[in-house]
Amino acid sequence: MRLEDIDPNFKITTTLDEPDMEWYDPRKAPLALHGVYYNEEHGQYMRLPWSVSEKFDGGSMNHGITYCQVKTAGGRVRFRTDSSFIALFIKSPGGPSASHMAKTCKSGFDLYRRLDGQEREYYVNTFIPPIQTIEEYTLSFPLDGQMADYTINMPLYDQVYDFYIGLKKDAKVEPVAVAYRNEKPVVFYGSSITQGGCASRPGTAYEAMISRQFNLDYINLGFSGNAKGEPELAEYIASLPMEAFVCDYDHNAPSLEHLQKTLPGFYRIIREKHPDLPVIFITKPDILIKPEACTPRRDFIRSVYEEAKARGENVYFIPGEELFEGDNWDDCTVDRTHPNDLGFYRMAKRIGAELAIALNLE
Repeated sequence: MRLEDIDPNFKITTTLDEPDMEWYDPRKAPLALHGVYYNEEHGQYMRLPWSVSEKFDGGSMNHGITYCQVKTAGGRVRFRTDSSFIALFIKSPGGPSASHMAKTCKSGFDLYRRLDGQEREYYVNTFIPPIQTIEEYTLSFPLDGQMADYTINMPLYDQVYDFYIGLKKDAKVEPVAVAYRNEKPVVFYGSSITQGGCASRPGTAYEAMISRQFNLDYINLGFSGNAKGEPELAEYIASLPMEAFVCDYDHNAPSLEHLQKTLPGFYRIIREKHPDLPVIFITKPDILIKPEACTPRRDFIRSVYEEAKARGENVYFIPGEELFEGDNWDDCTVDRTHPNDLGFYRMAKRIGAELAIALNLE
Protein backbone atom coordinates (compact mmCIF):
# COMPACT_ATOMS: atom_id res chain seq x y z
CA MET A 1 0.00 0.00 0.00
CA ARG A 2 1.20 3.52 -0.84
CA LEU A 3 0.53 6.74 1.08
CA GLU A 4 -1.57 8.17 -1.79
CA ASP A 5 -3.82 5.07 -1.54
CA ILE A 6 -4.95 6.07 1.94
CA ASP A 7 -4.65 9.87 1.59
CA PRO A 8 -5.61 11.27 -1.85
CA ASN A 9 -4.02 14.63 -0.97
CA PHE A 10 -0.65 12.99 -1.69
CA LYS A 11 -1.65 11.76 -5.15
CA ILE A 12 0.36 13.23 -8.03
CA THR A 13 -1.38 13.84 -11.35
CA THR A 14 0.93 12.80 -14.18
CA THR A 15 -1.58 12.54 -17.05
CA LEU A 16 -3.50 15.31 -18.79
CA ASP A 17 -7.16 15.43 -19.71
CA GLU A 18 -7.11 18.82 -21.41
CA PRO A 19 -7.77 18.44 -25.15
CA ASP A 20 -8.13 22.21 -25.62
CA MET A 21 -4.49 23.06 -24.87
CA GLU A 22 -1.60 24.89 -26.51
CA TRP A 23 2.06 24.38 -25.56
CA TYR A 24 4.44 27.34 -25.08
CA ASP A 25 8.24 27.38 -25.17
CA PRO A 26 9.56 29.28 -22.10
CA ARG A 27 12.42 30.64 -24.21
CA LYS A 28 10.13 32.51 -26.58
CA ALA A 29 8.05 35.67 -26.22
CA PRO A 30 5.66 36.56 -24.79
CA LEU A 31 7.13 34.33 -22.06
CA ALA A 32 10.37 35.55 -20.44
CA LEU A 33 13.19 33.34 -19.12
CA HIS A 34 15.33 34.53 -16.19
CA GLY A 35 18.34 33.17 -14.32
CA VAL A 36 19.29 30.41 -16.77
CA TYR A 37 19.88 29.99 -20.49
CA TYR A 38 19.33 27.10 -22.90
CA ASN A 39 22.49 25.52 -24.31
CA GLU A 40 21.58 24.23 -27.76
CA GLU A 41 24.71 22.11 -28.12
CA HIS A 42 24.15 20.24 -24.85
CA GLY A 43 20.36 20.33 -25.06
CA GLN A 44 19.62 21.61 -21.56
CA TYR A 45 19.24 24.66 -19.34
CA MET A 46 22.38 25.93 -17.61
CA ARG A 47 23.55 28.68 -15.27
CA LEU A 48 27.02 29.28 -16.74
CA PRO A 49 28.22 29.56 -20.33
CA TRP A 50 30.03 26.39 -21.34
CA SER A 51 33.10 28.50 -22.10
CA VAL A 52 33.32 29.14 -18.35
CA SER A 53 32.59 25.52 -17.37
CA GLU A 54 35.40 24.31 -19.65
CA LYS A 55 37.92 26.13 -17.49
CA PHE A 56 37.23 23.61 -14.72
CA ASP A 57 38.77 20.24 -15.61
CA GLY A 58 37.85 20.68 -19.27
CA GLY A 59 34.16 20.81 -18.48
CA SER A 60 34.19 17.31 -16.98
CA MET A 61 30.98 16.46 -15.14
CA ASN A 62 33.25 15.05 -12.42
CA HIS A 63 34.16 18.62 -11.51
CA GLY A 64 31.79 20.18 -8.99
CA ILE A 65 31.32 23.49 -10.82
CA THR A 66 30.36 21.75 -14.05
CA TYR A 67 28.14 19.28 -12.20
CA CYS A 68 26.29 22.00 -10.28
CA GLN A 69 25.94 24.60 -13.01
CA VAL A 70 23.59 22.40 -15.01
CA LYS A 71 21.19 22.41 -12.03
CA THR A 72 18.59 25.10 -12.68
CA ALA A 73 18.60 26.94 -9.32
CA GLY A 74 17.21 30.44 -9.79
CA GLY A 75 15.69 29.67 -13.19
CA ARG A 76 12.30 31.31 -13.71
CA VAL A 77 9.72 31.76 -16.45
CA ARG A 78 7.32 34.73 -16.27
CA PHE A 79 4.18 35.48 -18.27
CA ARG A 80 0.61 36.75 -17.99
CA THR A 81 -2.49 34.72 -18.80
CA ASP A 82 -6.15 34.11 -18.09
CA SER A 83 -5.91 30.38 -18.75
CA SER A 84 -8.19 28.15 -16.67
CA PHE A 85 -5.39 25.60 -16.14
CA ILE A 86 -1.65 25.27 -16.41
CA ALA A 87 0.40 22.22 -17.32
CA LEU A 88 4.08 21.39 -17.64
CA PHE A 89 5.76 18.87 -19.89
CA ILE A 90 9.13 18.11 -18.31
CA LYS A 91 12.15 16.26 -19.62
CA SER A 92 14.62 15.74 -16.80
CA PRO A 93 16.85 12.90 -15.57
CA GLY A 94 15.22 12.98 -12.13
CA GLY A 95 16.62 10.39 -9.77
CA PRO A 96 16.72 10.25 -5.96
CA SER A 97 17.26 13.28 -3.80
CA ALA A 98 19.82 13.57 -1.05
CA SER A 99 18.54 11.84 2.06
CA HIS A 100 17.85 15.16 3.80
CA MET A 101 16.38 17.01 0.79
CA ALA A 102 12.78 17.02 -0.40
CA LYS A 103 12.22 15.87 -3.97
CA THR A 104 10.22 19.05 -4.48
CA CYS A 105 13.47 20.93 -3.79
CA LYS A 106 15.61 18.80 -6.06
CA SER A 107 13.22 18.30 -9.00
CA GLY A 108 10.07 20.32 -8.38
CA PHE A 109 8.72 23.40 -10.12
CA ASP A 110 6.45 25.79 -8.23
CA LEU A 111 4.05 28.50 -9.32
CA TYR A 112 3.39 32.02 -8.03
CA ARG A 113 1.01 34.67 -9.31
CA ARG A 114 0.19 38.34 -8.89
CA LEU A 115 -3.41 39.36 -9.51
CA ASP A 116 -4.00 42.92 -10.67
CA GLY A 117 -3.77 45.25 -7.69
CA GLN A 118 -1.72 42.89 -5.51
CA GLU A 119 1.58 44.14 -4.11
CA ARG A 120 3.52 40.92 -4.69
CA GLU A 121 3.33 37.38 -6.03
CA TYR A 122 1.66 34.68 -3.95
CA TYR A 123 2.18 30.92 -3.96
CA VAL A 124 -0.33 28.90 -6.01
CA ASN A 125 0.87 25.30 -6.17
CA THR A 126 3.81 22.95 -6.74
CA PHE A 127 4.42 20.76 -9.74
CA ILE A 128 5.46 17.69 -7.75
CA PRO A 129 7.58 15.18 -9.67
CA PRO A 130 6.78 11.46 -9.48
CA ILE A 131 8.78 9.61 -6.87
CA GLN A 132 9.95 7.03 -9.39
CA THR A 133 12.55 8.06 -11.97
CA ILE A 134 10.76 9.08 -15.17
CA GLU A 135 12.66 11.19 -17.69
CA GLU A 136 9.55 12.63 -19.35
CA TYR A 137 6.30 13.45 -17.58
CA THR A 138 3.44 15.94 -17.49
CA LEU A 139 1.88 17.68 -14.51
CA SER A 140 -1.11 19.99 -14.34
CA PHE A 141 -3.66 21.70 -12.11
CA PRO A 142 -6.62 24.05 -12.61
CA LEU A 143 -6.62 27.85 -12.26
CA ASP A 144 -9.56 30.19 -11.74
CA GLY A 145 -9.18 31.94 -15.10
CA GLN A 146 -8.42 35.39 -13.71
CA MET A 147 -5.91 37.47 -15.66
CA ALA A 148 -2.68 37.50 -13.66
CA ASP A 149 1.11 37.56 -13.81
CA TYR A 150 2.70 34.14 -13.21
CA THR A 151 6.20 33.00 -12.26
CA ILE A 152 7.31 29.38 -12.53
CA ASN A 153 10.42 28.56 -10.49
CA MET A 154 12.66 25.79 -11.84
CA PRO A 155 14.27 23.00 -9.75
CA LEU A 156 17.11 23.84 -7.38
CA TYR A 157 19.07 20.60 -7.70
CA ASP A 158 18.10 18.92 -10.96
CA GLN A 159 18.88 19.21 -14.65
CA VAL A 160 16.15 20.24 -17.06
CA TYR A 161 16.61 19.15 -20.65
CA ASP A 162 13.35 20.60 -21.86
CA PHE A 163 10.04 21.81 -20.55
CA TYR A 164 6.95 23.37 -22.08
CA ILE A 165 4.04 25.21 -20.52
CA GLY A 166 0.52 24.14 -21.47
CA LEU A 167 -2.29 26.73 -21.37
CA LYS A 168 -5.86 26.72 -22.58
CA LYS A 169 -6.13 27.27 -26.30
CA ASP A 170 -7.19 30.83 -27.14
CA ALA A 171 -6.31 32.05 -23.62
CA LYS A 172 -4.60 35.42 -23.52
CA VAL A 173 -0.83 35.05 -23.12
CA GLU A 174 1.20 38.23 -22.66
CA PRO A 175 4.35 39.57 -21.00
CA VAL A 176 3.89 40.26 -17.28
CA ALA A 177 2.19 43.54 -16.45
CA VAL A 178 4.57 44.20 -13.53
CA ALA A 179 8.16 43.84 -14.72
CA TYR A 180 11.09 43.43 -12.34
CA ARG A 181 12.07 46.78 -10.88
CA ASN A 182 15.78 46.30 -11.65
CA GLU A 183 17.07 46.30 -15.22
CA LYS A 184 20.17 44.38 -14.10
CA PRO A 185 19.95 41.33 -11.79
CA VAL A 186 21.30 40.89 -8.29
CA VAL A 187 23.98 38.17 -8.46
CA PHE A 188 24.38 35.70 -5.57
CA TYR A 189 27.54 33.56 -5.37
CA GLY A 190 28.09 30.88 -2.77
CA SER A 191 27.62 27.38 -1.46
CA SER A 192 24.85 24.78 -1.33
CA ILE A 193 22.92 27.19 0.88
CA THR A 194 23.05 29.77 -1.89
CA GLN A 195 21.96 27.10 -4.38
CA GLY A 196 18.94 26.39 -2.18
CA GLY A 197 19.69 23.29 -0.12
CA CYS A 198 17.54 22.29 1.73
CA ALA A 199 14.50 24.43 0.94
CA SER A 200 11.25 22.51 0.63
CA ARG A 201 10.72 23.81 -2.93
CA PRO A 202 12.29 26.38 -5.30
CA GLY A 203 10.20 29.34 -4.16
CA THR A 204 11.42 29.05 -0.57
CA ALA A 205 15.12 29.50 -1.34
CA TYR A 206 16.14 32.81 0.19
CA GLU A 207 16.86 34.55 -3.14
CA ALA A 208 13.36 33.71 -4.39
CA MET A 209 11.82 35.16 -1.22
CA ILE A 210 13.85 38.36 -1.61
CA SER A 211 12.84 38.54 -5.26
CA ARG A 212 9.15 38.42 -4.37
CA GLN A 213 9.48 40.89 -1.52
CA PHE A 214 11.16 43.57 -3.63
CA ASN A 215 10.24 42.44 -7.17
CA LEU A 216 13.91 41.89 -8.09
CA ASP A 217 15.51 39.89 -10.88
CA TYR A 218 18.45 37.75 -9.76
CA ILE A 219 21.00 35.11 -10.79
CA ASN A 220 21.78 32.18 -8.48
CA LEU A 221 25.43 31.11 -8.71
CA GLY A 222 25.36 28.76 -5.75
CA PHE A 223 27.55 25.70 -6.38
CA SER A 224 26.98 23.01 -3.80
CA GLY A 225 30.30 22.16 -2.15
CA ASN A 226 32.24 23.98 -4.87
CA ALA A 227 32.17 27.74 -4.29
CA LYS A 228 35.83 28.24 -3.44
CA GLY A 229 36.57 31.71 -4.70
CA GLU A 230 38.26 30.67 -7.93
CA PRO A 231 39.49 33.61 -10.04
CA GLU A 232 37.81 32.07 -13.11
CA LEU A 233 34.43 32.52 -11.42
CA ALA A 234 35.33 36.02 -10.28
CA GLU A 235 36.23 36.97 -13.86
CA TYR A 236 32.90 35.64 -15.11
CA ILE A 237 30.90 37.36 -12.38
CA ALA A 238 32.78 40.58 -13.10
CA SER A 239 31.66 40.34 -16.74
CA LEU A 240 27.98 40.39 -15.75
CA PRO A 241 25.81 43.48 -15.62
CA MET A 242 24.41 43.57 -12.07
CA GLU A 243 22.70 45.82 -9.57
CA ALA A 244 24.44 44.24 -6.57
CA PHE A 245 26.67 41.30 -5.72
CA VAL A 246 26.19 39.02 -2.69
CA CYS A 247 29.33 37.05 -1.78
CA ASP A 248 28.66 34.02 0.42
CA TYR A 249 31.28 31.30 -0.11
CA ASP A 250 32.46 31.02 3.51
CA HIS A 251 30.91 27.55 3.80
CA ASN A 252 32.85 26.03 0.89
CA ALA A 253 36.27 27.50 1.60
CA PRO A 254 38.14 24.43 2.94
CA SER A 255 39.90 26.41 5.66
CA LEU A 256 40.53 29.84 7.09
CA GLU A 257 43.82 29.86 5.20
CA HIS A 258 41.95 29.26 1.93
CA LEU A 259 39.69 32.24 2.64
CA GLN A 260 42.70 34.38 3.43
CA LYS A 261 44.33 33.35 0.16
CA THR A 262 41.32 33.77 -2.12
CA LEU A 263 38.78 36.30 -0.83
CA PRO A 264 40.75 39.56 -1.23
CA GLY A 265 41.70 38.70 -4.82
CA PHE A 266 38.22 37.45 -5.68
CA TYR A 267 36.69 40.67 -4.43
CA ARG A 268 39.31 42.81 -6.17
CA ILE A 269 38.62 41.24 -9.59
CA ILE A 270 34.95 42.17 -9.29
CA ARG A 271 35.59 45.60 -7.80
CA GLU A 272 37.96 46.61 -10.60
CA LYS A 273 35.23 46.01 -13.18
CA HIS A 274 32.46 47.53 -11.03
CA PRO A 275 33.90 50.41 -8.98
CA ASP A 276 30.52 51.56 -7.64
CA LEU A 277 28.74 48.21 -7.28
CA PRO A 278 27.15 47.39 -3.90
CA VAL A 279 28.88 44.23 -2.59
CA ILE A 280 27.49 42.38 0.42
CA PHE A 281 29.76 39.97 2.33
CA ILE A 282 28.01 37.20 4.28
CA THR A 283 29.45 34.64 6.70
CA LYS A 284 28.24 31.19 7.72
CA PRO A 285 24.76 31.22 9.28
CA ASP A 286 25.49 28.22 11.50
CA ILE A 287 27.88 30.19 13.71
CA LEU A 288 25.23 30.03 16.44
CA ILE A 289 25.44 26.23 16.26
CA LYS A 290 29.21 25.87 15.73
CA PRO A 291 30.82 29.07 17.04
CA GLU A 292 34.34 27.72 17.54
CA ALA A 293 34.73 26.75 13.87
CA CYS A 294 32.97 29.76 12.39
CA THR A 295 34.16 32.74 14.42
CA PRO A 296 37.73 33.08 13.04
CA ARG A 297 36.39 32.89 9.49
CA ARG A 298 33.75 35.51 10.23
CA ASP A 299 36.36 37.82 11.70
CA PHE A 300 38.57 37.55 8.61
CA ILE A 301 35.70 38.28 6.22
CA ARG A 302 34.78 41.24 8.40
CA SER A 303 38.37 42.51 8.06
CA VAL A 304 38.15 42.36 4.25
CA TYR A 305 34.93 44.33 4.45
CA GLU A 306 36.39 46.89 6.86
CA GLU A 307 39.45 47.46 4.68
CA ALA A 308 37.23 48.00 1.63
CA LYS A 309 35.00 50.33 3.62
CA ALA A 310 38.03 52.33 4.75
CA ARG A 311 38.94 52.79 1.07
CA GLY A 312 35.51 54.32 0.49
CA GLU A 313 34.14 51.34 -1.46
CA ASN A 314 30.44 50.44 -1.58
CA VAL A 315 30.40 47.40 0.71
CA TYR A 316 28.13 45.83 3.34
CA PHE A 317 28.60 43.05 5.87
CA ILE A 318 26.21 40.55 7.45
CA PRO A 319 27.69 38.40 10.23
CA GLY A 320 26.36 34.86 10.16
CA GLU A 321 24.95 35.03 13.68
CA GLU A 322 22.33 37.53 12.45
CA LEU A 323 20.93 35.20 9.78
CA PHE A 324 19.09 32.72 12.03
CA GLU A 325 18.72 35.15 14.92
CA GLY A 326 15.49 35.12 16.90
CA ASP A 327 13.19 32.64 18.62
CA ASN A 328 13.81 29.01 17.70
CA TRP A 329 17.10 29.82 15.97
CA ASP A 330 18.14 26.22 16.64
CA ASP A 331 15.24 24.99 14.46
CA CYS A 332 16.51 26.75 11.33
CA THR A 333 18.39 23.80 9.76
CA VAL A 334 17.80 20.21 8.73
CA ASP A 335 21.30 19.01 9.68
CA ARG A 336 23.05 21.76 11.68
CA THR A 337 24.18 23.34 8.39
CA HIS A 338 21.58 23.53 5.60
CA PRO A 339 18.58 25.77 6.27
CA ASN A 340 15.01 24.55 6.27
CA ASP A 341 12.25 26.96 5.23
CA LEU A 342 12.38 28.77 8.58
CA GLY A 343 16.11 29.26 8.14
CA PHE A 344 15.71 30.53 4.59
CA TYR A 345 12.94 32.89 5.68
CA ARG A 346 15.21 34.37 8.36
CA MET A 347 18.04 34.68 5.80
CA ALA A 348 15.73 36.37 3.29
CA LYS A 349 14.59 38.93 5.85
CA ARG A 350 18.13 39.84 6.92
CA ILE A 351 19.78 39.80 3.49
CA GLY A 352 16.77 41.50 1.96
CA ALA A 353 17.00 44.30 4.51
CA GLU A 354 20.66 44.87 3.60
CA LEU A 355 19.87 44.84 -0.11
CA ALA A 356 17.12 47.37 0.50
CA ILE A 357 19.69 49.71 2.04
CA ALA A 358 22.28 49.04 -0.67
CA LEU A 359 19.82 49.59 -3.53
CA ASN A 360 17.74 52.28 -1.83
CA LEU A 361 14.58 50.20 -2.13
CA GLU A 362 11.36 51.43 -0.60
